[in-house]
Amino acid sequence: MDQQPADSPYHRTLPIGERLSGKPLVEDRLSCFEDVTLRPLEPMLVPEAPRAGTLERSECGHCRPSEHTIWHDDLWQVRSGFTPFGLPFVGGVAPREHVLLDDAPLDLLATLGPLLQRVSNAVKAVPGVARTHLARWGDGSEHFHLWAMARPAGMMQGRGAMLAFWDDVLPPLPDDLREQHLEIVAEALAAGGGTAFPARGA
Repeated sequence: MDQQPADSPYHRTLPIGERLSGKPLVEDRLSCFEDVTLRPLEPMLVPEAPRAGTLERSECGHCRPSEHTIWHDDLWQVRSGFTPFGLPFVGGVAPREHVLLDDAPLDLLATLGPLLQRVSNAVKAVPGVARTHLARWGDGSEHFHLWAMARPAGMMQGRGAMLAFWDDVLPPLPDDLREQHLEIVAEALAAGGGTAFPARGA
């Protein structure tokens, strides 16, 4: 793919190739870092490589059946356990049909708010969870999806965006405890409708 540096008034302000100070990340009151060394700012090239599922729908993991589906209804699915996690729960929320946020049907999006409320409450049903953080990045797959992450009670270092960093470094949950947490979330979701797959593999 032939790429060129991205060009816009914003891009022209950037110090490409320079190493920026990590000091703002250290001094932020919610920071989990004592010291940060950033990589030099790389050139921003376009066109970007297509996301998974853009060119070949069969490459979209959200569209295929998965042993990691812990709950679904006619429109939405929640998956978890596809990678080790150090937080009490980390899961993905996605439509069952392949849609992009940009042009998703409005009747589907109208069901998202109530679903996120249910997901938040289901995750908080796990013992030791104080908050459910919901996030969207959307750079890996074009299929619209969000993340649900459980902040442990009392973990003030996990407030805000720092929670995702802590998940990377906390020791992974033991298998039996992870499965207990998945079952709690799945059954709490199913109490409001849909089908739970606490045993996974469905």
